[in-house]
Amino acid sequence: MARMTMAQALVRYMIAQRTDIGGKTMPLFAGVWAIFGHGNVAGLGEALYQNRDTLPVLRAHNEQAMAHAAVAFAKAQRRRRIMACTTSIGPGATNMVTAAAVAHVNRLPVLLLPGDVFANRRPDPVLHHVEDFGDPTITANDCFHPVSRYWDRITRPEQIISSLPTAVATMLDPATAGPATLALCQDVQVEAYDYPDDFFALKTHRLRRSAPDADELAVVVQQLKKAQRPLLIAGGGVLYSDATEVLDAFARRHHIPIAETQAGKGSLAWNHPQMVGAIGVTGSTAANTLAAQADVILGVGTRLQDFTTASRSLFVADNAVVIQLNIAAFDAVKHKSLPMVTDARVGLEVLSHALADWQAPQTWISQATSLHKTWQDQVTKITAPSQNDKPSDAQVLGTVNAAAKDMAVVVCAAGGLPGELHKLWRASGPGSYHLEYGYSCMGYEIAGGLGVKLADPSREVFVMVGDGSYLMMNSEIATSVALGLKLIIVVLDNRGFGCINRLQQGTGGKPFKNLLDATAPFIDFTAHAQSLGAVAEKVAGIVELPAALDRAKAADRTAVIVIDTDPAISTKEGGAWWDVAVPQVSELPSVQAARTAYEAAQKRQKI
Repeated sequence: MARMTMAQALVRYMIAQRTDIGGKTMPLFAGVWAIFGHGNVAGLGEALYQNRDTLPVLRAHNEQAMAHAAVAFAKAQRRRRIMACTTSIGPGATNMVTAAAVAHVNRLPVLLLPGDVFANRRPDPVLHHVEDFGDPTITANDCFHPVSRYWDRITRPEQIISSLPTAVATMLDPATAGPATLALCQDVQVEAYDYPDDFFALKTHRLRRSAPDADELAVVVQQLKKAQRPLLIAGGGVLYSDATEVLDAFARRHHIPIAETQAGKGSLAWNHPQMVGAIGVTGSTAANTLAAQADVILGVGTRLQDFTTASRSLFVADNAVVIQLNIAAFDAVKHKSLPMVTDARVGLEVLSHALADWQAPQTWISQATSLHKTWQDQVTKITAPSQNDKPSDAQVLGTVNAAAKDMAVVVCAAGGLPGELHKLWRASGPGSYHLEYGYSCMGYEIAGGLGVKLADPSREVFVMVGDGSYLMMNSEIATSVALGLKLIIVVLDNRGFGCINRLQQGTGGKPFKNLLDATAPFIDFTAHAQSLGAVAEKVAGIVELPAALDRAKAADRTAVIVIDTDPAISTKEGGAWWDVAVPQVSELPSVQAARTAYEAAQKRQKI
């Protein structure tokens, strides 16, 4: 038995967890992000201090941002290593709720440890206490319920003996991966208990790889062998399962064209012989043309959200069959799919063996190859620099793509940039493309870049962020400088929310409150970034950008480059319909026309 406080026991348990990655054993928890305050500084803060040489503690400037960094770290580590985040009770805790939602939607593990009220209730109502008039057990941390895969409030010190292992198991199970929240009552954090020694025994976690059910496999094999126009959609599960090499072999053996979701982009290099590019609302002409003709769609590790399926309007071929190879049964049955519940790597291996020498028809492969070549020719033209005063986002990303080289990582999250990147960025392979687009969370970009850099300091990290997202969350520039985790941040300033301004007009509305007018201040992003410790400069146009990127790569710390862009321009080529509801009644003729077009588009949806 070992007598210690609950907080001390929690930290010691975390230190005892290991993970096996390719035969190499590493600490499961890479560290703890902490902003201390009332509710965690005296209890968990003391425990972390006592173990600071064993479990790294990182200080951030914003609770949401540090949790974004932890989420990005887990994504970059393919869910094999994780981080924890601790905050005070009250606003510190609720600041993390948005990041918890990011982790939940994207199925990424992070351990959230917010402080909570006193379990003994003696000083109630305590500072930061959100009181429910009819239920004294409710606190601000109940906000984490809908955005946590596992949630518990620790009201006695011995409760972590069962709750903490369950939280870890939930986060690491590929079928349930996501955030776990343990709300730590502040008096309980400091209470002592005699913990059993075996609670602190070293434990190594390994990725569970479930094989497919024989009957499900047989049905899938039968459907694929009948297919004349099959299309495989690679999702994030391909990366999380370390299935990229198996996917490569599967594609080459069976000659199936491969499209990619935002989360799956980079599973294979952009110029792989079976690659046809991004699919869906932000997809390539090649992938979307094939998707509309496909008679069998094989999703691998994707939940087929609306951007992937063009709001269920993309798979329109008569009697088209959707197959979902997915570790989660919850996802495998979506879209009336034939399910094949299995680990992506194991599933592809077993499926390839069962298909034997079967290949897609050569005419289909030739069509896919031709479409992809034509699309790449378009990409080259779209991303080429021009002499315009203000370049398009596509031209900026083309220049950054050329400077990034193969080992670099691009990071982005929200606005118009993810669509341009999904269509146009030429990903060099696994790990080179990091987009948070499950929740499309503005403010993720810089903090996420920090987490990516922490996961692999050897890679150059390029963060592409609009001025809107930059203004929402930029404080972790200072954190990156303090930690020596260099980022290259490219700020595309279009004076507001250009993406939503275009969407507003695309649905018949008038431009309204999205772009800043001449009365709004012109923000000096360069001076701001410099004030946070970064080196920064503003370029006059696209011609100056390559040299600025070279200077940023040579810089000894985080570098920020600012460039003005045109808010009206987005890539028209490629893409597919997206269901954005238009008012049934309006005085504006433009809205009336948009409604007519909307109702016509709805008829293509398969429910």
